[in-house]
Amino acid sequence: MLRVGLTGGLAAGKSVVAQIFSEMGAKVMQADLVARELMAPGKAVYHDVVRHFGTEILDVDGSINRPKLAKMVFGGSRVHELNEIVHPAVIQSQEEWMAEIESSEPEAVAIVEAALIFEAGVARRFEKLIVVTAPEELRIERFVQRSLPPGENSPVRVAELRAEAKRRLAAQIPEAEKITAADYVIDNSGSLSATRQQAQRVYHHLERLARSKS
Repeated sequence: MLRVGLTGGLAAGKSVVAQIFSEMGAKVMQADLVARELMAPGKAVYHDVVRHFGTEILDVDGSINRPKLAKMVFGGSRVHELNEIVHPAVIQSQEEWMAEIESSEPEAVAIVEAALIFEAGVARRFEKLIVVTAPEELRIERFVQRSLPPGENSPVRVAELRAEAKRRLAAQIPEAEKITAADYVIDNSGSLSATRQQAQRVYHHLERLARSKS
């Protein structure tokens, strides 16, 4: 089995590329979805996050309000505090998932999509690293568009979201550094077709590497 890390900056298009890989036959885990599950009410990580950041991050139903938590974390430069709580549990889930796949499908390509592979210092856990890129201004615009409720485009809200995007980008390792450390780079600044073609070329190479290991 080949262990692959898939990452990229805010709104670069990691999930789009992960979906393409999944359609081609890769086993894909999305770290963000795992983190959401671990932060569900009743989970140990949920209690640790609430204890650390306070009940003001909760909705009326007791669930964690992710926008409120993000505003507190990125606005107050407290990203490392959240990561120290969540990352160990996410990494453990990834290891268990990979071990299960390796035992049943030794020639599989197992891809973990995660935003903070480099920031969390876990790049060495992967045999190959893929970085998805796009120009910063395009990523900011994507973040704004996906964060706006349907029909809402007030200048004030757009400005708030642009500022939020820039805070998040500032908390991440610069894209140029990630590209330097990557085994493969996929440029997601163009059409979906262009991105798909790049992903297909990368995946065919990953498949060959996975087969050669077994």
